Amino acid sequence: MAPPNRPPPRAFTVLGSRQVTPNMLRVTLGGPGMDGFPHGQEGGYLKMRVPSLEDPARLIVRTYTISAQRDGELDVDFALHGGAADAGPATHWALTAQPGTLVEAGGPGAAKPLEPGADHYLVAGDMTALPAIAANLAALPADARGTVFLRVTCEEDRQELPRPAGVDVHWLVHPHPGEDGDVLADALRTLPWPDGAVYGWVAAEFSAMKALRLYLREERGL
Repeated sequence: MAPPNRPPPRAFTVLGSRQVTPNMLRVTLGGPGMDGFPHGQEGGYLKMRVPSLEDPARLIVRTYTISAQRDGELDVDFALHGGAADAGPATHWALTAQPGTLVEAGGPGAAKPLEPGADHYLVAGDMTALPAIAANLAALPADARGTVFLRVTCEEDRQELPRPAGVDVHWLVHPHPGEDGDVLADALRTLPWPDGAVYGWVAAEFSAMKALRLYLREERGL
């Protein structure tokens, strides 16, 4: 049952899936859950209810970014961490979902865009953050400036990201997700600190976030 004042989850139907890159799977959802679904939710999120790996009868909630929306359908991207044997419950669900598979999801939750008006944006994330980062870069004004570091598993995981001309994207290829947690923070440290108002946006697994927060909040005072 949904908490008070929160709408019940929507019932979606899997329309299809495709491999975007070797380690990114895109699942397209449609069906009755799109009835009354608000427009323009790219960068927002769904609270997806997927079966537990230990007890498939029990549903657990995982949060995923809406990477694209069209009339009657939307896309959700899943970062793959190795094969199905190494997948968590949401990734396992995505790997095994077929057209017609049903799934419930709460939302949409509001997007968390980059704060407007900064002189320079510093953005860093791993593959789980790539859908949100892609939506945020696409929403920046044309005169925005910034630097982005994205950690991916292999060279073929790079994607074309629409963004302002003044935003540079650097791809860091490391084949073992969850290891070498300092990679993103160390990459940021190689940059001369930008002039003016700096806004930082980072998202990654725990050890990487710990290193990023240490640099941006404690060393740089953001």
